Amino acid sequence: MLPYAAHAPAPGLPHDAVPGQWPDALPEGLALVVGTSGSTGSPKLAMLTASALVASASATDERLGGPGQWLLPMAAHHIAGLQVLVRSLLAGTHPVAVDLSGGFTPTAFTAGAAALAGPRRYTSLVPTQLVRLLADEAATAALQAFDAILVGGAASPPSLLSRAQAAGLRVVTTYGMSETAGGCVYSGLPLGGVQVRADDQGRLSLGGATLAEGYLGRPDLTAAAFRTDPDGTRWFATDDVGHQDDAGRWHVDGRVDDLVNTGGLKVAPRLVEDAVSQHLPGVAECAVVGVPDAEWGEAVAAALVLRDGSPPPTLEDVRTALRGTLPDHALPRRIAVLGALPLRGPGKPDRIAVRAVFSGRS
Repeated sequence: MLPYAAHAPAPGLPHDAVPGQWPDALPEGLALVVGTSGSTGSPKLAMLTASALVASASATDERLGGPGQWLLPMAAHHIAGLQVLVRSLLAGTHPVAVDLSGGFTPTAFTAGAAALAGPRRYTSLVPTQLVRLLADEAATAALQAFDAILVGGAASPPSLLSRAQAAGLRVVTTYGMSETAGGCVYSGLPLGGVQVRADDQGRLSLGGATLAEGYLGRPDLTAAAFRTDPDGTRWFATDDVGHQDDAGRWHVDGRVDDLVNTGGLKVAPRLVEDAVSQHLPGVAECAVVGVPDAEWGEAVAAALVLRDGSPPPTLEDVRTALRGTLPDHALPRRIAVLGALPLRGPGKPDRIAVRAVFSGRS
């Protein structure tokens, strides 16, 4: 199966035959071909076997405390939505799909949650959805009935997680991608059978039974991203940098290609976004990018979405609030207040579109 969005054109398949891979030879047990979110160019088609999908779903059930009934509030052609369906199939339960015909709304989510009947209830969200639900009293009450709320697809600001915890929600942050059959690191800890390692530069690799077999029709990209150790362990080299804390939990600091090089020093956008979340309570969401700067090469620029009723901060307000938390070179030099962050794929900030916002601004 190669799922894609309704009313969208079918994904393009490789035009040319690739000896030994396409279309003559495909991985044994191939079940799904899933488009990646295409953050660094054209989307790739990750080949996932049935065993990888089952390994992911089974490890999720084990971590969450057992199978349950799922609420699906996102597009089912992305890996996070597909895994809701896979987990439901394995558990023998019927998922409830949120009506997205009018876009994602707290009202539609609350109605979907009311249709759940299982003794254990789960859902999977992106951070932007959680922000909207926490702003709605009825939706927040509905969330309180879930045994676990997976939140992934993009970084979750610490302030958002604190608000969710204060509301009594059982939030589990997830990290993963199409190439790992979805989230494979929950709240900083790898699922059963999953391994994580970082190289000397902090670039993360993920290993284990949930890995894709490679990219359909692109043996060159497969060879560049997937490796096998002498002991047979397969690894996928992500485009993310991160670190492991003293408690053994992994933290993703950002993407390699999103690092801002300002004055010869590198800044991870995630660290600036987290600081904004913690020290500027009037900001609901934030996306940080590097923009061209004649003096510094790149300048740190922050796009802000404000909470209802919050006055827009000045650049000096932002820098003052963050000074002492961030080194001086990481303080934003430009800001823009937006009504909403531009998004791509399953709720990720569209950093290319965010950079375009700052085009022509001084």
